[in-house]
Amino acid sequence: MEWDYAVGLVLVALAVGVGAGLALARVRRPGDKAQKGPQEGSAAIEPDDDRPAGKNGLKGLGRKSLDSLRVGVVVLDADDYPVLVNPAARAMGLLRSGGAPGTIAAHPILRTLAGQVRRTGVRREVELDLPRGRAGGAQAPLGVHLRAVALNSTHVAIEAADVTEAHRLARVRRDFVANVSHELKTPIGALQLLSEALLDATQLPEASLEAQTEDVLAARRFAERIHHESARMGRLVSELLELTRLQGAEPLPNPEPVPLDWVIAEVVDRTRTTASAKSIEVTCEGPKGAMAYGSDSQIATAVTNLVENAIAYSGENTKVSLTMRQSDDWIEIDVADQGIGISPQDVDRIFERFYRADQARSRSTGGTGLGLAIVKHIATNHGGRVDVTSALGDGSTFTLRLPARPPETPSSSPTAIEIESGVAGR
Repeated sequence: MEWDYAVGLVLVALAVGVGAGLALARVRRPGDKAQKGPQEGSAAIEPDDDRPAGKNGLKGLGRKSLDSLRVGVVVLDADDYPVLVNPAARAMGLLRSGGAPGTIAAHPILRTLAGQVRRTGVRREVELDLPRGRAGGAQAPLGVHLRAVALNSTHVAIEAADVTEAHRLARVRRDFVANVSHELKTPIGALQLLSEALLDATQLPEASLEAQTEDVLAARRFAERIHHESARMGRLVSELLELTRLQGAEPLPNPEPVPLDWVIAEVVDRTRTTASAKSIEVTCEGPKGAMAYGSDSQIATAVTNLVENAIAYSGENTKVSLTMRQSDDWIEIDVADQGIGISPQDVDRIFERFYRADQARSRSTGGTGLGLAIVKHIATNHGGRVDVTSALGDGSTFTLRLPARPPETPSSSPTAIEIESGVAGR
């Protein structure tokens, strides 16, 4: 899909002419009855056939190449009118009938993306499901991955890739993991209860310590090990279920204001015992009354996972600091530690499921390798991101970026999950 995306942009530039070609194009807009409107293929731009063959041939080659792409391509002008559309985009349902008979209009999500790109100058990406008729008596949505990039100050090119099959396989994988995890919860719970019973049975009063045989001591060691490992398996299953739920969840339909003062206080309370066991001081600073938009429970889970990760990879008598920074559109929460740091080769993979930079330390701390993956999915579901800066032996700083205002997604468009590009993770 990356190759199609790059080729698509080059062909868009050829077809549109990147400036001069647009000035020569005759575009039919709603209410313009003197010109013939676009019908098929990429004919939303109608070339001037009297132009010299060299220029016209180059533009024609660009349009024919665009028409052959499997990805959809739409170019919107300053008024969000589609001046170039290829057949794949039409087949995906990215165009609708316009206000006047015989005219067309771009899908609302395309107009929203184009407006955001013009305003910020930053490429935007989203994934969404579009309804496309019925299959087997039920709606069969079309999964679409959209990328929007500015061609100039007014025109925006949007590429659309069909990711329906990838979404289907992801749903099958999530369902399998969820079903297996649910089935494992019962036997794991039974193991924990049985190991606790063994621990109680092998616990003798202080006066009878000398009566403990080697077999009793061995049984107690085995029971302690069984209890430790079953508890770890229980945490793994719980985090698998949480991650599966987040991966399959729709973006937050009605994000609510979340007081971050409450979130930070909740996180400090949750991690107090773990931090005290290693004499680690957890400090907080930042503006009072700061608000983020989203789910309070998910944001609290994300920050808790970051703080627990910082504590796990820090030595005794060190400090973990939480710092908030706020701008007009975003609020950032930094979680910094004085721990062992992360090597450059591990930084790009640290948010992958089950990936652990220090395997030995993860085993000793009982880590599952899912905590940071959960943070990443929570950030994505909120339209934000999570980054990390680190150096070996110099600690790490994780930055969770969350929206400080409600999203601008139009209510008439399908729910979209925004994807941040070029995010480096720990």
